Amino acid sequence: MDGRSVGAEGRGVVVAPRERLAGLLGGAKTAGAFSARLEAPAASLNLEVAGVGPVRLPLRAPQAKRLISVSRPALFGKGEETLDDTSVRDTWQISPDQLSLGDPSWSSLLSDALEHFRDALGLPAATRLWAEPHAMLVYGKGQFFLPHQDSEKDDAMVGTLVLSLPSAHTGGELVIEHAGQKCAYRASKTDLTLVAFYADCRHEVTPVRSGYRVTLTFNLMAAPGTSTELSGPPAELAHSLEQHFGSPVTPRYGSRESDPPNRLVYLLDHEYTQRGLSWERLKGADAGRAALLRAAAEQAGCESVLALAEVKETWDAYPEGDDPWDDYGYDDEDDGEGGDAGADGDYVLQELVDDEITLGWWTGPDGTGGEQISLRVDDYEVCASTASADLTPYDSQYEGYMGNYGNTLDRWYRRAAVVVWPRERAFAARGEAGSGWALEKLRVGIARGDLHRARERALSLAPFWKHTRPQRELLGCALQVAAGLEAAETAAMLLEPFQASALGPECAGALSAAAERYGTAWTRRVVEVWFASAHRLDSQHYQWTERLPELCTALRARRAPAVARLLADGVWAAVDRDLRLWTTTGSGDIRRAQLRQLALPLRCVLAAADAEQRDGIAAALREYRDTVLECLMPMLRSAEEALPAAEWGAAGLDVIARDCADRLRVVCERAPRAADDWSVAWTGCGCELCGALGAFLGSRSRRVLEWPLAKEGRRHVHTGIDSAELPVFHQTRRQGRPYTLVLTKTEDLFTRERTVRRQAAADLAWLMPPRNG
Repeated sequence: MDGRSVGAEGRGVVVAPRERLAGLLGGAKTAGAFSARLEAPAASLNLEVAGVGPVRLPLRAPQAKRLISVSRPALFGKGEETLDDTSVRDTWQISPDQLSLGDPSWSSLLSDALEHFRDALGLPAATRLWAEPHAMLVYGKGQFFLPHQDSEKDDAMVGTLVLSLPSAHTGGELVIEHAGQKCAYRASKTDLTLVAFYADCRHEVTPVRSGYRVTLTFNLMAAPGTSTELSGPPAELAHSLEQHFGSPVTPRYGSRESDPPNRLVYLLDHEYTQRGLSWERLKGADAGRAALLRAAAEQAGCESVLALAEVKETWDAYPEGDDPWDDYGYDDEDDGEGGDAGADGDYVLQELVDDEITLGWWTGPDGTGGEQISLRVDDYEVCASTASADLTPYDSQYEGYMGNYGNTLDRWYRRAAVVVWPRERAFAARGEAGSGWALEKLRVGIARGDLHRARERALSLAPFWKHTRPQRELLGCALQVAAGLEAAETAAMLLEPFQASALGPECAGALSAAAERYGTAWTRRVVEVWFASAHRLDSQHYQWTERLPELCTALRARRAPAVARLLADGVWAAVDRDLRLWTTTGSGDIRRAQLRQLALPLRCVLAAADAEQRDGIAAALREYRDTVLECLMPMLRSAEEALPAAEWGAAGLDVIARDCADRLRVVCERAPRAADDWSVAWTGCGCELCGALGAFLGSRSRRVLEWPLAKEGRRHVHTGIDSAELPVFHQTRRQGRPYTLVLTKTEDLFTRERTVRRQAAADLAWLMPPRNG
């Protein structure tokens, strides 16, 4: 992936076409650096500051102190926050509205300087640069700014321009880093010093040791030109592309060759924002390399887009100064917890263990527009002229030795990329990103009557479509496409990745149309896939069932009652499965919480079901243990708020309410436990130990059992008692061999029964007429 094996042909090593391509681009003549410097006479600048007046150059200490008197502490951005922390940034700031730079000599100087920086930074000759004032900064003795990266404050922003005023000071160097290289710039004592650099470069201001460092900072903006000059022949690159897309590949962790790749992802060196990503605004070497690759793609019959990539690399690593072979890096004092790696220079990288590259955004082929995507790319699809390890990560995390893993350093990078695919595979290549682009293109094609092409395009998605996870909002469009294709198998394939939770009343029209076209058997198969184990409902997805009654009503209004019935059956099957699980297992608190969560989908499926289905649900509920009341009573109480009592019959709630009342009467009429009855009803797994425990629990008079038992036996008994929340205290007496497990029945046996009886009486009183009919 990182292009490090390029040039190995001379040593008899086979080089993949993508690696050869990365080497060609890396060796292409690309003008430009990540930063550049220019000096100019101090007389070229006439500067005034509100509250101070004209600033005389070179700057002296008295005037620097007057500048500080009209300034404020400088803030800095961290993520979405703006912070004031002098341990990170310690300097004084004057806002641009306090500055006056209107002298003609300054305008002439700036114009010439921008042309110089355009060429020095490697931007296309047609690019127009301009500089927008950002701030004046005053650094006194000891003040500094730790390494950081500027945010691109505008779509057109490509970099930062720093103008240092001449002054006698030491320290305060501007240090800029990119791709493993560093440049340190000192300000002149007599002349203006201008430094320009790309916005994604990390940089810092070292502490001022004496005097004052005063600068003007500008946002460096770029307007694209109308042409891009190529700096090298694309023919060899085009040949490498053709080989890449025509050669079978072997995945890194595979042993068999697979089909040729569908795409090439060439990682660029700089970072970009979504809004600032375009062919005309690429920075430095990226501009020339991308132009060459784009031209080669055209020549090879390919299409190319720009993308933003998230790169994660995991390295074998150890802290500098540690011996990796000393007890495998293990330190008795190290708890093995991961920590912030801080500066990556503190760690020695060894072997690359793994990497993950995900594309999160890409443009259209013309570089305009953009689309949020989520596409993980394979290692055999990726190359780069500059290895990620040679760039500065935006985050890193070290994991110390943990006994059987660890001593690894995770590093995260943000990089742009050029993504290339053969034009004949363009539809599938874009569709694999899991976005709505493919579905919308199919919908438009069907609407235009180009049914044959729409079917071909839809079929091209089949190899990967079922593994995508499209946004739930796309189901309506997918249903329209499925109905319009008039191809049953292809239509079912397009709907397969969706989940039942994506359904809503707005889907009724398209769903009924698809069901009418392909029939009940087809619809049943599609719905079963939506409710299959891979897409099964769980407690956190049940919220969507609030829309189920309205959806089923809409389907029946469109003469699709069979579809409504299939959906209600699917939801009930999921609820029934979870009810059977949680009424028979789990500790009390966990069980009650899970059963309460099932109250909503149960009420909704009853409201969505037809009369026959409701009768079947009510019959099934009667077969459950009494613990089902922990679901049914919350369900009935919530129904009181949603439905008038007169409508309970139509919703099937009156039958369930009567069954609950019958169960509760049995509990209330049950004779209280005798004061000397210590028996506990319980059945275990059927083993000999559970049989002995069950005999003790079933005894009316026996409260204590002293049981010599080996460790594994004690653990099994502990687990049985705790999982069933039995009113038994267990303690191990560590004397003799084996130790003795002492079991003691507790007063909770009586307390729990009284609590259950009180709750049953309260629930029964609430269920009395008119609710129980």
